[in-house]
Amino acid sequence: MSYIDGFVAAVPEENKSAFIKHTEICAEIFKEYGALKIVDCWGDDVPDGEVTSFPMAVKLEPGEVVVFSWIIWPDAETRNKGMQKVMEDERMSSENNPMPFDGKRLIYGGFDIISEL
Repeated sequence: MSYIDGFVAAVPEENKSAFIKHTEICAEIFKEYGALKIVDCWGDDVPDGEVTSFPMAVKLEPGEVVVFSWIIWPDAETRNKGMQKVMEDERMSSENNPMPFDGKRLIYGGFDIISEL
């Protein structure tokens, strides 16, 4: 069954073009190492919460937007091997493809699909 990597981050509004360029480079690399699909979303209706929320989770600051992204892999084994290759790829270095956001506030994780309707 497919495997999903999910990401949530806070990106300065002024870095939208840089974010798109960054994700296009990343998508090419992830697909080269086995990813099936990469989806990146720019926040449009992301409300603040009282207990928890996307803005709270990434410590959203004024002038920033929440982004939500995911990668679909064919299975966990492909993901594990592919992710290792991605992290070793020099194209992913901060010199070659700098993150246009604060990576310390990036939330990510890998997920087994339990339902796909």
